[in-house]
Amino acid sequence: MKDWQQHIIVEPSILSADFGNLADEAKKIEAAGADAVHIDVMDGHFVPNLTLGPKAVSSINRATSLFLDVHLMIYQPFEYVERFIEAGADRITFHLEATEDVEDTLDYIRKCGVQAGLAFCPETSSSIIPKYLDKCDLILLMTVHPGFGGQAFMPEVLDKIRFTRNLCNQLAIGKSGKTEDGKENQNLLPFDIQVDGGIDDKTSALCIEAGANVLVSGSYLYKVPDMSEAIKKLKQRQAL
Repeated sequence: MKDWQQHIIVEPSILSADFGNLADEAKKIEAAGADAVHIDVMDGHFVPNLTLGPKAVSSINRATSLFLDVHLMIYQPFEYVERFIEAGADRITFHLEATEDVEDTLDYIRKCGVQAGLAFCPETSSSIIPKYLDKCDLILLMTVHPGFGGQAFMPEVLDKIRFTRNLCNQLAIGKSGKTEDGKENQNLLPFDIQVDGGIDDKTSALCIEAGANVLVSGSYLYKVPDMSEAIKKLKQRQAL
């Protein structure tokens, strides 16, 4: 079993939930044993859809103690960083394609005391990834075109996942962990590589084998009879 396969994180996407009952949906995600709530924010410009804003994130934050992973699919994300952090975001991920101020935005998010993630659309070349790998806490590799849930998984992104994981290993880029008593562990945990789009019990196995360890799943987790069992199934794929 590879190092990253021992640290699988599952984040249900609340994009697939009932928007009229976000607080209850957040509680449902927490009760199901998820590691975080994935919150997609769309502006109708970067992607042709509109979703949640800071007030909705604040409502979710009041309803759960889970880690809130806010994925900004919006242009000029720098302008919205503070508002989403004030609303309760624990990590803010934005798209490389959405701004010319990538490094400044990553630096600012981290200076604000939360994690910074950088997302890449499927068509964006993996050759750009090395430039930012040590400047963020997570790389999100979209496995569908961003903007809508329920799309089919794009297997061609698997090569990009492999490339990123191999690069992390070569450069020994990871993240520090903590022992049970809260002290820093000098042994680096694997760097977080997240996938989002068409993730189910079959595609998750492919992504984990390629090098991903953070799985965002929406339609699959909301269609199954038991979200808790489905989350366990996703995590069990780490043993393949």
